[in-house]
Amino acid sequence: MLLEEILIIVLLGFICELIGSSLGMLYGTILSPTLIIMGYDPLIVVPSILLSQAFACLLASVQHHRLHNADFSLNNSKASSKKKKSLISILKNDISQDLKVAIFVTITGIFATIIAAITAVNLPQEILKTYIGVLVLFMGIILLIRNRYSFSWKKIFFVGLVSAFNKGISGGGFGPVLTSGQIISGRSAKKSIGTTGLTQAPICIIGFLSYWILNGISNWALVCYLTLGALLGALIGPYITAKISSEKILTLVLGVIVTLLGIWTLLQTWVF
Repeated sequence: MLLEEILIIVLLGFICELIGSSLGMLYGTILSPTLIIMGYDPLIVVPSILLSQAFACLLASVQHHRLHNADFSLNNSKASSKKKKSLISILKNDISQDLKVAIFVTITGIFATIIAAITAVNLPQEILKTYIGVLVLFMGIILLIRNRYSFSWKKIFFVGLVSAFNKGISGGGFGPVLTSGQIISGRSAKKSIGTTGLTQAPICIIGFLSYWILNGISNWALVCYLTLGALLGALIGPYITAKISSEKILTLVLGVIVTLLGIWTLLQTWVF
């Protein structure tokens, strides 16, 4: 790689993760088509995005927790810690809801990501992009009309399953669905953004390994330079989230972005 190309890739990783870690979306959605336009093969682009985002999301999650955008703490009391507890009991009572959601979505999403990686090489891209565009547009419209529902694990299961499938087939589409889906399910915007970041890390790793096994990785330099830029973006992005004081404004911003993203995906697939 030439130095100019390296700097561009690092800068792209930084900008996309800065947006992704502050809004809970758009890292892969912006980065994937940009790298393809630059001449990289899609089957190289997607696993590169997955692994670089995995590292960045872990760092961003630490930042979100430290800045109180989300709470990933263990809530064990001194009294209860003396007693032996089952894993189920610990998951039910001794960890925060944000961490519970992240674990739940991760478990359901791993299976969906593996299926998606297999599906991606067997279905026409037009069908996959249309599906993602319609789904994201639908979620954005719901956010804009503020049609909230009470929280339930069934909704989180569905949202996690669909978002992980999207991630596996395109490298993007996870954040818009999971972040907006959590808000629609009754969770706050900041908590949804923080939880989405933590959830993406293991799912991205599983998706990357699936591609590696099925297709191999031929451009490790792209992975390394994207990761460098993404880590820098992950350090700063959560500060932007923390600075937005109004949940209504943050939800409105997310609703507009998700709606426009859905429209753009459909236009890009069938018009441009």
